[in-house]
Amino acid sequence: MTRPSWAPEGIDLDRPSASRVYDYFVGGMHNFEIDRELAQMIEKFTPNVAETMRANRDLLRRAVRFLTDAGIDQFLDLGSGIPTVGNVHEVAQARNPEARVVYVDIDPVAVAHSQAILEGNPLAAVIHGDVAQPDSILAAPEVTKLLDFDRPIAVLLLGVLHFVPDESAPAAAVARLLEVCAPGSYVAITHATSDGQPAEVLEAQKLSGRTSTEIVLRGKDEIATYFYDWTLLEPGLVHLPLWRPEDPADVGEHPESSGAYGGLARKD
Repeated sequence: MTRPSWAPEGIDLDRPSASRVYDYFVGGMHNFEIDRELAQMIEKFTPNVAETMRANRDLLRRAVRFLTDAGIDQFLDLGSGIPTVGNVHEVAQARNPEARVVYVDIDPVAVAHSQAILEGNPLAAVIHGDVAQPDSILAAPEVTKLLDFDRPIAVLLLGVLHFVPDESAPAAAVARLLEVCAPGSYVAITHATSDGQPAEVLEAQKLSGRTSTEIVLRGKDEIATYFYDWTLLEPGLVHLPLWRPEDPADVGEHPESSGAYGGLARKD
C-alpha cells in the first residue's frame, strides 16, 4: 500500500496498531485497512466498544477542564495516542492559553501525527516513550523544558496502563512518576477491567494480542492501588460515565458496560 505522508518510514503497515484502532473507534482518519479489519472483528464481540472509547475520551475532556479550573497549568499525558478533536492541549489552552502539555506515546504513528498538529505551538510537545520506562520520559528534553515538577502538575494515564503487562511492572512505573510530583498535583487514571464483563468481552481482549500492545484487564482493587496514598476525589474510582457527568442523561442505564474504571486523585 502507498505510505501516507503522516506515516513515518519504519512503520509496519501490515500489522495493526493499537493507537490506530483507537483512532478508528473515536472517528479519526489516521488508520489503515488492517486496523479497521481488527476493529471490526473486535466489534463483533463487543458492539459497544466504540462507545467505550468515546467514554474514555469524554472523561479526559471533563478531567482536563476540571484541572484547568483548579489552577493546573501543566500536563503530562502518557499514552496520548493519535490526537483527535478535543485533546488535552486544545481543552486546556482554551481555558488557559499558557497551559503546557507534553504528550507521550509508544506508537511512532501517534508521535509523528502529534508532531504535525503541534507545529507552531511552543507550549505543547510530544515524545516517543514507554510508560514502563518513566525515567527516560522524565529526562526527555521536551519534558524538562516545558514542565516544572516543583509546581503542581497533572499526570494523565488514561487508557494506557492496561497496555502495560505485569512483567513490565506498571505499579512501579506509576510510583516513579508520582513520587516526583509536587504537592497539589493530580493523577487521572482510566483502565479497562474484567469485572463483570461477559465472556465475549474477554474473548475480544484476546484479539488485542494481534497488535504490538496487548490489553491486560485488571480488577478494580488492583487499579485502585495505582493511586497509592493520593486522595481520590469524588465520586472515587467508578465506571467511566459515572465520573462527574455533565448531564445525567450521559450516564445511560448501564454505565458498567463501559468496561473500564476511571478516577482522579490529588497529592496532598
